[in-house]
This record gives sequence, C-alpha cells and structure tokens, in this order.
Amino acid sequence: MKVIRASLTAAVLTLSLSLPAAAAELTPVDQAKAAPMSGTVLATASGQKKALDDFKGKVVLVDFWASWCGPCRQSFPWMNQMQTTYQAQGLEVVAINLDEEPELAQDFLQQIPADFTVLLDNKALLPEAFGVMGMPSSYLIDRQGRIRAEHIGFHTNKVNDYEDSIKALLVE
Repeated sequence: MKVIRASLTAAVLTLSLSLPAAAAELTPVDQAKAAPMSGTVLATASGQKKALDDFKGKVVLVDFWASWCGPCRQSFPWMNQMQTTYQAQGLEVVAINLDEEPELAQDFLQQIPADFTVLLDNKALLPEAFGVMGMPSSYLIDRQGRIRAEHIGFHTNKVNDYEDSIKALLVE
C-alpha cells in the first residue's frame, strides 16, 4: 500500500510540475469578457494602421505603457523574449503607448527596441475601456478575443507566472 501511495504521490507531483502553474490565475472562459474596442484602429510605431481585431485567432498580450514608466524598461526585454519564444505557437505581443507626444515613444524605442507590434494611442482611446490603473498594465487575450488575465505593473518575481498563463492559453 505504501508503494502504491508513494507512486501515486510521485505521479501527481510530476503531473502538477508539468502543467502551467499560473493557469489558475486565468479567468474561466465562461466569466471572461471580450476585449473592448478591439476594432479601434491605431497607428503603429512604423506608421501602419492596426487594430486588436487584426490579431483574432491568436493569443495576444496587450501591454499599455508610456515612455516615462520605469517598469516598462524592464518589461520590454521580457516581452521581446515572449514574442520570440511563442510567436510560432500563436502569441502576439502588442504594446500600446499612451504618450501624448509620439516622439517620446520613438525615443524610448530607440533605447529599448521592441520586436513586437507597438501601437500609438496618443489620444488615449483605449485605456479607460480596458480599465488601465497603472503603468504598465497588461491584458492576456485568448484566441476568441476574451480577456483572460490582467496585471498592473511588471514584477520580475512573477515572470514565470506570466509565462505560464501564456502557455496555458496557447494550448487551449
């Protein structure tokens, strides 16, 4: 009996270690709300026009940021890594800049380049609809366009949890 219990305990432990730990922080599908104003078209940092609707069918990490945001300087390298690591599986990182002057965003991007889509919302069309409370504010959107997780700030001690949430949505 002890051998069976030990084997079962080991199997459960192994299974729990292989599953994304932060999946528990994801909002259940039946409670998730659609991303607001997803059809709003904004200019990209390179001058194109895009809306969140353009990324339907993908898992989207939407990150609201500003040039003056200290934690944003830490989050950009991590978001670059997530884009590179998971893009082939369907992840798109979309950072939405809220500076009133687009030149401030461009200056930031010269110092800390983005390997993902950057949208410019200098008229602040989206933050109120999303409920942005601080910088950065991130929203993880599933392939059906529903917000499944939210984070205010960027906490380096939580990056594994953030990544686990991304991985969980990529396999849904």
